[in-house]
Amino acid sequence: MPTTLPTGDMLVMLAVLATAFAFKPWLPLSHRPLQMPWLGAMTLLPFVWWTEHLLPNGMALHVTGTFLLILMFGWPLAMWSLLPIGLAAALIGQAQPPEIGQILQHIVWRGMIPGTLGLLIGLGVRTWVAQHMFVYILGRAFMTTAVAVSISGVLAWITGQKPDTLSTEEWMLAHWLLGWAEAISTGMLTSIFVAFKPEWLLTYSDERYLPRKPGTK
Repeated sequence: MPTTLPTGDMLVMLAVLATAFAFKPWLPLSHRPLQMPWLGAMTLLPFVWWTEHLLPNGMALHVTGTFLLILMFGWPLAMWSLLPIGLAAALIGQAQPPEIGQILQHIVWRGMIPGTLGLLIGLGVRTWVAQHMFVYILGRAFMTTAVAVSISGVLAWITGQKPDTLSTEEWMLAHWLLGWAEAISTGMLTSIFVAFKPEWLLTYSDERYLPRKPGTK
């Protein structure tokens, strides 16, 4: 990847952050049950992002947790949270300060673009598919995540984000596999939270997704 942030990526990042800011991303943190999970995510996810250094040169791909952040804290807070996560991940174990442009480009293409695609697809699932707990878990948490990551890989290839060290086939296969890895982790944790900690999921409620018994309002 280049060491400076391309104008197009900068505009995408600013547009995402501005749109997210308009929806007051700090509001979910006024809900006490979400405060500790958010702090935990800010502590853990930089190390998850750092795992890209364990892959071959040029394969800057890793599970990001972006889709779980969206389900837990909403899209606006998730988008703003990607900045400290990405910056902290880039500083872990680095002897020299990394290029800021490369860091921000990584945040845009690994987090913001796939996450926003996931939001749009998830809204479609919520609107056009039956509102049921298993639709929330399998549709929004699992399938939406896999599809969004795969589509983002196609967009990255079209816009020239693919490094020369990888062939197109390797790039698309990597995103397809990454999509399933992200989907499995997101779907698994979402199902656990639905069962045991539904208050950790801002986008979930029993009233919306659990079927009502006949005769109840």
